[in-house]
Amino acid sequence: MMTITLRPDDGSGEYRHCPRCGHLLEDRRVVEHEPIRRVCPACGTVYYPDPKVAVGAVCRTSEGGLVLLRRGIDPGYGRWTFPGGYVDRGETLESAARREVLEEIHAEVRLTGLVNAYSYDGAPVVVIVYAAEITGGDLRGGEEALEVRVFAPAEIPWGELAFRSTREALRDYLEGRPAGAGVSGGSGCC
Repeated sequence: MMTITLRPDDGSGEYRHCPRCGHLLEDRRVVEHEPIRRVCPACGTVYYPDPKVAVGAVCRTSEGGLVLLRRGIDPGYGRWTFPGGYVDRGETLESAARREVLEEIHAEVRLTGLVNAYSYDGAPVVVIVYAAEITGGDLRGGEEALEVRVFAPAEIPWGELAFRSTREALRDYLEGRPAGAGVSGGSGCC
């Protein structure tokens, strides 16, 4: 049986049809003690879905406030998070983090360190979060933001945060935990 690693071009989820021959895929166990995989009964292709990699940046102003944006898209519409998004093919994590900050809050930043990496059972996204200092720009929301606001650390709207990784990264950042400390792998969304 031939195996190849593929991912959906549109990012919407797993393939229903074989990307190689077009036949309808089936779920079956290929190797004992491994998860059930999507397999093409016609050509034998085994589909191994890859996780998406996203980056984010906890951005601090020169006055010590943290910049959050209220999301204008799903998932998490209307909830708060720091700037972030998917890494493009061929892009470094650091370049992606700076690009996302510029796109989402129109700020230029200097990355000052790694906060941590977050992944959860059943979630298709790995989120890598950096600490950043704002060095320029004009704070305002991009196309995917309803609002951009600077919060004092004590004023962060914890009950209105968009994602589990947002909560955990903000806590790690504020508590000064080094990357990798308190790494969890529980279930939940990104």
